[in-house]
Amino acid sequence: MTKYDQYEGFQVDSAKDYTTFTKRKFDTKPFGDYDVEIKIECCGVCSSDIHTIDGGWGERILPLTVGHEIVGKALKVGPKVTKIKAGERVGVGAQSYSCLECRQCRNDNETYCAKQMDTYGSVWPDTGLVTQGGYASHVRTHEHWVFPIPDAIPSALAAPMLCAGITMYSPLVRNGAGPGKKVAVVGLGGLGHFGVLWAKALGAETWVVSRTHAKEADARAMGADGFLATSDGGWNEPHRMTFDLVISTANDFGPGFDLAGYLSLLDVHGKFISAGVPEDSKLEITTPMLIASGCFIGSSHLGSRREMLEMLQLAADNGIKAWVEEVPISAESLSSTVKRLEKNDVRYRFTMVDYDKAFGA
Repeated sequence: MTKYDQYEGFQVDSAKDYTTFTKRKFDTKPFGDYDVEIKIECCGVCSSDIHTIDGGWGERILPLTVGHEIVGKALKVGPKVTKIKAGERVGVGAQSYSCLECRQCRNDNETYCAKQMDTYGSVWPDTGLVTQGGYASHVRTHEHWVFPIPDAIPSALAAPMLCAGITMYSPLVRNGAGPGKKVAVVGLGGLGHFGVLWAKALGAETWVVSRTHAKEADARAMGADGFLATSDGGWNEPHRMTFDLVISTANDFGPGFDLAGYLSLLDVHGKFISAGVPEDSKLEITTPMLIASGCFIGSSHLGSRREMLEMLQLAADNGIKAWVEEVPISAESLSSTVKRLEKNDVRYRFTMVDYDKAFGA
């Protein structure tokens, strides 16, 4: 008998067999004063899940239940919880803990806290238990990382906003995307499509940069004002020094990644921000790339609670709908969905649904 409460979820046992999921029970940490107990309704599928279970981001403690774009119902709340009420529809993203006391946490930068913990794959210091994610019946999370979902957003569309959505929203707002600004989103995938939706909703002139014209119609349908294909000769020349911000979602900084071309788009002191996290390729930077416009290169990691709530309200107020394919959750469907995502066979996010059928009502 275990001394801990248990949930049930789909787990991966080995990086060598990362597309095989097994449903089993696992221990969860003791219920704390600031915790919210959530019965999961659905969960988005993120490339981060694959990078974790296939070992691409390094060794992890296995077996592990991944999934960090969680939407469900708050079943109960701890005695010191003030941000969430039992019965609310809520979401949980990729982060589930920070100290809330350091300089970063006090300044709406809690995602950069040195003590931050991921929703799955982190180890609770007091118990040694590994945090488990959203391909499961329930999740137990500190209230600061639990977010009310506005009624106007369907659960399956809200789910991918909790990681992919905030990953794009935070660098856009922190780097000035808005009226009078011109923004380029590099890559129209799961992240990039949110970049287009948010940039337009924020009032920026929004362009997409992709390898070919294959996704141009989709980009236009999302609201993009312009589209550039790097396969076109001299693709960047007519647009040199005309953009204020370039947000890259690239998952590979290999030989085909034209950093010099992207930086050439930037106006004086414009910014290139990387929102993707390639597994092992490196961004090669030379000084001449920077001095032509005095541009800045940076990156971004998720977003704060304040930004998450703002983003969800922006989506609700503007009727923004993520492009989502719903998949009933099972061991088999998780396996096939992971394989499809690796092949980029999705427009543009997956959400696992029908949790009651898998775990019971």
